[in-house]
Amino acid sequence: MTAYQFTEEFAREMDAQDVLASFRDEFHIPHIHGKESIYLTGNSLGLLPKTARSHVEQEFLDWQNFGVEGHTDAKNPWLYYHHFLSKQAASIVGALEKEVVVMNNLTANLHLMMVSFYRPTSERYKIIIEGGAFPSDQYAVDSQAKFHGYDPKSAIIELKPREGEHTLRTEDILATIASNKDSLALVMLGGVNYYTGQAYEMEKITQAAHAAGAFCGFDLAHGAGNYPVKLHDWDVDFAVWCSYKYLNSGPGGTSGVFVHEKHGNNPDIPRFAGWWGHNEKERFLMKRDFMPTEGAQGWQLSNAQIFPMAIHKASLDIFERAGFDRLRAKSITLTGYLEFVLNSLTASSNLDFEVITPNDPEQRGCQLSVLVKSQGKALYDYLKAQSIIVDWREPNVIRMAPVPLYNRYLDIYELGKTIQGFPG
Repeated sequence: MTAYQFTEEFAREMDAQDVLASFRDEFHIPHIHGKESIYLTGNSLGLLPKTARSHVEQEFLDWQNFGVEGHTDAKNPWLYYHHFLSKQAASIVGALEKEVVVMNNLTANLHLMMVSFYRPTSERYKIIIEGGAFPSDQYAVDSQAKFHGYDPKSAIIELKPREGEHTLRTEDILATIASNKDSLALVMLGGVNYYTGQAYEMEKITQAAHAAGAFCGFDLAHGAGNYPVKLHDWDVDFAVWCSYKYLNSGPGGTSGVFVHEKHGNNPDIPRFAGWWGHNEKERFLMKRDFMPTEGAQGWQLSNAQIFPMAIHKASLDIFERAGFDRLRAKSITLTGYLEFVLNSLTASSNLDFEVITPNDPEQRGCQLSVLVKSQGKALYDYLKAQSIIVDWREPNVIRMAPVPLYNRYLDIYELGKTIQGFPG
């Protein structure tokens, strides 16, 4: 375990020893108020890879030079573009290549997954989600319940922390699943909670859901590229994620989908069908009856979003070179240093705050959520004025996410020194 010190010398020494330090130079660091910012908001929007422009420019050139023939003659033929992403995307989420496809946007994909995996009956119709889930997830499950004729108030079970606690206990999640085993159709949680930063024990939750006779899926918007997951080994039924947070693929970037192979090989599973999900070998025969491509690709609706996918490919290339195991190791120590600095400040500053993210590294990624009990918005505004970009969430939480690809230990030290100087 690293013996942290809240000193500039310690931070610089840690950066000097960082085997991933050079990757910072592969991203554009925003300049705020005329100087390079300390950017701690990769949990909301990742930074721009410097190679993204050349990746997109290649597609512009091929469009310019080939027109429609770019579908077959481009350097990266557009007909098969989603294939160029699957292997790298699968490695991010612990999946087989055929279990992953990049397509659409996150909430659209979540709805497509629930078409297949929320199949309520008069006996089994309930969905378990975490209370305070990201609103998009709440809207999605509520509207799915309504679509099937159920009142969300009775169909949706929201998990709540115990009195006086901020995060969920695994035993309480499992107990809720077990107590609703006769009426439960689906467990659908955010793998890493957007507000608290808590990473749920997805394998145990999946096992409990299956034991109860329900499907289990996860929204990995805050997990993919941040927290190690093994969707295939954990037997998860489905998962979705976005690419614009930790995966650095641009605002509104394309989304990823996982469907376990035990479902992907079943052509009879209910789904909304589209042309691009039809058997790839016969797609252009224009046959009347839909026959899905094997695996997650069978859930595709339309042809690939080439330009967002080109940006995504630039980022996935960086992840492949960095190696997720190395990124995770740095994330643990870098986030641990942030926690150490914040805890050091509670006794020395005039601010009253606490970190509500679990202190166990196995229960979090790189985000720490800081509950500021007074003057929270004033602190947020002060940090922004000092070119430190963090994230405000109502009513009183500041989210800070030191991303291992481009954040430094020196960033954390300077954040701490800045907070020390907050006038209050």
